[in-house]
Amino acid sequence: MSARIGRGALWAFCALVGVWLVAPAMIVVPLSFTSKASLKFPPDGWSTRWYEHFFGDPAWMSALWTSLEVGLLVTVVATALGTAAALGLTRARMRGLALLQGSMLAPMIVPGVVLAIGVYAVFLKLQLVGTLMGFVMAHTVLALPFVMIPVTASLSGFDRRLESAAASLGAGRWTTFRTVTLPLVAPGVAAGALFAFVTSFDEVVVSLFIQSPYLQTLPVKMYASVTRETDPTIAAAATMIIVLTTSLVLIATFFVARRSRAHQ
Repeated sequence: MSARIGRGALWAFCALVGVWLVAPAMIVVPLSFTSKASLKFPPDGWSTRWYEHFFGDPAWMSALWTSLEVGLLVTVVATALGTAAALGLTRARMRGLALLQGSMLAPMIVPGVVLAIGVYAVFLKLQLVGTLMGFVMAHTVLALPFVMIPVTASLSGFDRRLESAAASLGAGRWTTFRTVTLPLVAPGVAAGALFAFVTSFDEVVVSLFIQSPYLQTLPVKMYASVTRETDPTIAAAATMIIVLTTSLVLIATFFVARRSRAHQ
């Protein structure tokens, strides 16, 4: 009886913490449907005018497409580099490996504004400020650790004897990686790709430093909108980000669960 009460209390506590974390973000959703030109909660009336303004304003749409373009490119580049780095770090035998691994995880530890200043100074000299390549390079640096961690976790439980068996049957290194290693660590790679996209799509500090008037991501556009006016269009933009990121997480969860059931 006491164990059941304790379990119920634990579930109640977890639910309370979940509501505490999610509630501030969920308030944005009704704010995006307000009929007034101000951010008031609860709204006095309901309207979709701010979504019409969001999709009808070329500046907002340009920022959205820029974020999607940068996010997709960063996902491809960071996933490839992060997977290769995880393979190298888990299989290399050399001194200073822990230091090397720590340096590659530094973007998760170093304050964003410090990293942004350094990136801006380097990119200004290389004339990459305000360019698509500059955004992709900067966001890839930020996303790499989020790819390396899940891929490294997948590789830690990987049985390397399977690779040896494939090699003994005549498979080359690339064939072994493509047909044996990659399918088995695919959940970690997929999780890393998801984290890379979300990291790039939500990034604002570094993007503020390397933006230009002609190339802005959606979070930068939202920040600029807040500093100039409190238009509920920003709530509509925030809701779009919530819907997109939540949908990606749910899709990834669905495929992982389906894959787990298939292997049972």
